[in-house]
Amino acid sequence: MVLLGCSVRPSKSSLLSSNPNFSYKVPSNSFVVSSVDIKIWNCLSCVRLNASVRKQRFVIQSIRRDSNAHLSAHGFYLPRKFSVRVRKAVKFCVGFRERFPIIVFQFVVGVMLFMAVAVPVSKSPSWALTEENLLFLEAWRTIDRAYVDKTFNGQSWFRYRENALRNEPMNNREETYVAIRKMLSTLDDPFTRFLEPEKFKSLRSGTKGALTGVGLSIGYPTKNDSSPPGLVVISSAPGGPANRAGVLSGDIIMAIDNTSTETMDIYDAAERLQGTDGSAVELTISSGLTTRHLSLKREKVSLNPVKSRICEISGTGKDASRIGYIKLSSFNENASGAVREAIDDLRRDNVSAFILDLRDNSGGLFPEGIKIAQIWLDKGVIVYICDSRGVRDIYDTDGSNAIAASEPLVVLVNKGTASASEILAGALKDNKRAVLLGEPTFGKGKIQSVFELSDGSGMAVTVARYETPAHTDINKVGIIPDHPLPASFPKDEDNLCGCLQDPTSGCYLDRFVLFLAASSYSTLSHENGGTVLSTQPSAAIDHEVPKWEVRVRKLKPLDSSPPAPKAGPSRGPGH
Repeated sequence: MVLLGCSVRPSKSSLLSSNPNFSYKVPSNSFVVSSVDIKIWNCLSCVRLNASVRKQRFVIQSIRRDSNAHLSAHGFYLPRKFSVRVRKAVKFCVGFRERFPIIVFQFVVGVMLFMAVAVPVSKSPSWALTEENLLFLEAWRTIDRAYVDKTFNGQSWFRYRENALRNEPMNNREETYVAIRKMLSTLDDPFTRFLEPEKFKSLRSGTKGALTGVGLSIGYPTKNDSSPPGLVVISSAPGGPANRAGVLSGDIIMAIDNTSTETMDIYDAAERLQGTDGSAVELTISSGLTTRHLSLKREKVSLNPVKSRICEISGTGKDASRIGYIKLSSFNENASGAVREAIDDLRRDNVSAFILDLRDNSGGLFPEGIKIAQIWLDKGVIVYICDSRGVRDIYDTDGSNAIAASEPLVVLVNKGTASASEILAGALKDNKRAVLLGEPTFGKGKIQSVFELSDGSGMAVTVARYETPAHTDINKVGIIPDHPLPASFPKDEDNLCGCLQDPTSGCYLDRFVLFLAASSYSTLSHENGGTVLSTQPSAAIDHEVPKWEVRVRKLKPLDSSPPAPKAGPSRGPGH
């Protein structure tokens, strides 16, 4: 063991000569130390810096043991096997002190401690954050926790935050809003967007039952669409200004108030279409080969989501029947309750089957779609919620909320059927509960949640994509119906009933063939106890999608992600 920094002076002769009574024979492998300099305490300090505690104890105990046994009037001896080590230690310690004064050593240690603390701290901005910076960080954190693509479109999300805080001007609220929009644009997701306070308030009002506008739901045209550039009409609200002017699903809005929509964002377009009651808006509409210029007056468009009636099918005996027709035009806060009420009313009139019309229904609130599916399904998966790592949530039903799970059901769809409507149609089709008639649906397979920021603004964020119970990803593809409808099949309920009654009509549907298939689907579903599908996910996350009052089969989280920011209900692209 080494004693560092000890000043030793071997003096065997002086020790023996000065103490005649000392008769101990010094071992040949040892030497006598005539004195131990006061530096031994420094030496012990040095030991603490350069040796283990166990070795310290050994040295100290060794000195004490030898001192107690052989200490003379002038000193004590050490075994010779330590002598070389002691001399080397003394030489090193003295040299170290000469080259590196203690203040230098303290400085070096201080720098090392500073760097150890500074490295983790540098991950967050070291300057004082302003109120505008904090609002930007709130938006950044919302995307970080909730956005479906954890690669953030192939960029380092943390590095973007640091660069934006250093380089983007945020001296006032408008500059902060610009910085947030610029941040969201890097995701290359048209459905994830920033909403200023007024726009956020308007979006919320659209889910509560009414809007002031022309009654259009719009979206982006598909990439393989050969139509002229612009925004596509997903649906036209029945009885609204656009509907009365003859605007149909699939028409292209080429300009709004003489401003081209070729590069216009759908949410910018929605804002332009809305306005004060009685004000006018100019539209350029392309319908096939025809281009029209329309001047429409905005009005308060009632979003009463459900209309119903009975279609009387004439006949004698068993040939006579009554069919309940339900038109569901949107998924707002009233939708599930209105559907339930319509079913109860129709049942009191002894209907034997149902037609659920989802044509031109552009979606709306996600939880309303789940609740309406539960009305029709006895058992089964409704939808799988997925992210970039696979299935994370399963929304299903156990039949406790079902009130119409047995009657034959036909669902009508078209290219204006989107978002929550597609979730409902896919659940009814894949669970063999209903026959789908019409044309392929719009194909919006992503889900957005609305998040409110602290200043009253908000963001609509793509939080997930969904798959139907058969694990079909419908995004940009749509749901394929079981059978087409006749080209002349009407959209209004009065003429629709005539297509079920008159065999000579060009839109005639044989109700026996139609509802025989629907009846066999319903029987199959009940015999199997419901088509309940399941999957083993590759990963799961216990945040980002709001929990509504529906039965959810949650998957066990595989990570400890932080809780998501407070979110509003998810919704589709309706405006």
